[in-house]
This record gives sequence, structure tokens and C-alpha cells, in this order.
Amino acid sequence: MAHESAPCPCGIGNRFDCDGCGKEVQVEHFKAYVCKPPASTDKAVVVIHDIFAWQLPNTRHMDTCICPDFFAGRETWKSSDDCSKFDNCLETQDARKINKEADAVLKYLKERCGVKKLGVIGFCWGGVAVRHLMMTYSELKAGVSLYGLINDSDDIFNLLNPTFFIFAEKDDFIPLHQATLLKQKLKKNCKVNFEVKIYPGQTHGFVHRKRENINSQDKPFIEEGRKDMINWLNKYI
Repeated sequence: MAHESAPCPCGIGNRFDCDGCGKEVQVEHFKAYVCKPPASTDKAVVVIHDIFAWQLPNTRHMDTCICPDFFAGRETWKSSDDCSKFDNCLETQDARKINKEADAVLKYLKERCGVKKLGVIGFCWGGVAVRHLMMTYSELKAGVSLYGLINDSDDIFNLLNPTFFIFAEKDDFIPLHQATLLKQKLKKNCKVNFEVKIYPGQTHGFVHRKRENINSQDKPFIEEGRKDMINWLNKYI
């Protein structure tokens, strides 16, 4: 997959240079970034970070409720210049083994924030985590998985609630046939609403990357992806 001579998949483009309006809190054995809207609400979205972990500004620059450190303080890939560690990080940080952290996050949102309606979104590594959570936690009423790596053998159809899958047509890390196969499997086996959408000409990481200053022709697809994500969450939570 990634190697030293190639750009890292989630690190291409500009990082947002603005600060978020939330704060860091302690949630049991790990930290989380929490952002609350001005008006009171019983809705919340859990944002699951990519391989750059929970402190990446681009991930925090969203009007969400909580972005937990699902790596729970464990050392991870920090630098967009060190691509040799990409595969190793995917192997050592299993996106399907986050139930302990997920339980703590859901408890925090319900008890400390009064949340009753929950959604979840995740990018890359977090996209895999979203698929796992949407097959495990029925209280998550909507999920958005953005360019989460998949295998032909993955059984991703026992979803408990509506899930939206975002893929890039020119993703070097997720072959187009895998997204197509996923759609076929879901259409045949899935019992809840779903959507698999492939955005033409886009590459890995396009939705949570500021690319307007790099290639203006990508801007409409970036904005479309973000709008689609928000619309899906609004529809189901």
C-alpha cells in the first residue's frame, strides 16, 4: 500500500488553520474533543478519526458533538511524511476492537450531554470502525463511512440502521471494484436503508481535506460529499 516515495493518503492537501470551538475532556481511560452547539439538543454525532488520530485539525473542524481518541493514547502514525508506517498502523490499531471506547463514549453522551439520538461518521480507519459499530450498536441510528478500506471477503451487510458509504473513484487504496461489490452485497442482503456513492475523479481523503487551493475542479465534489454526509445524518437522527 503506502510507501515512502508516495504521498500519504489522508495527508495530501492543506490542513485547516482555524481553531475549533470545542474543548478536550477526559472520558474514562481516554480523551475526547467535545463541541456543543449554542442551542440545546438531544442529538449528537460521534466522529471517528482517520489514521492521523483525534487531534488532526481537519477532523475537529466540524460541527459535531464528540471526537474521541479511539487509539486511547496509544502511539500511532503522526507524520504525513512518514508513509512507511501506514500499513503497520492499520495492522496494530484494529478498527473492529473499539467496543470498550465506544461504550464509554455512548455512556458519556447519554449521561453528561443528555443525548437521545446518535449518529456516527468515520474517515479511512474510522470508516472501517463505523461499519463495525453500525453492525453492533442499535442505538446508533445513522452512520456514514467515508473511504473505509474493504476486502472482497468482508461481510458488511448485517447493518442495524441506515448507513451511507462514500468512496472516491480514483482511490489508490480502495479499488473501484470493491466498492461496486459492496453495493451488490448490500443490495442482496441488507435489511435497512443504505447508499453507496462513488465521487468521480476524487482520491482518498477528499471529503475532510481542504483542496480548493490545489485543484479547483475538485471543489464541487468536496462540497457535495460534505452536504451528502450532513443530509444523511439529518434524515435519520
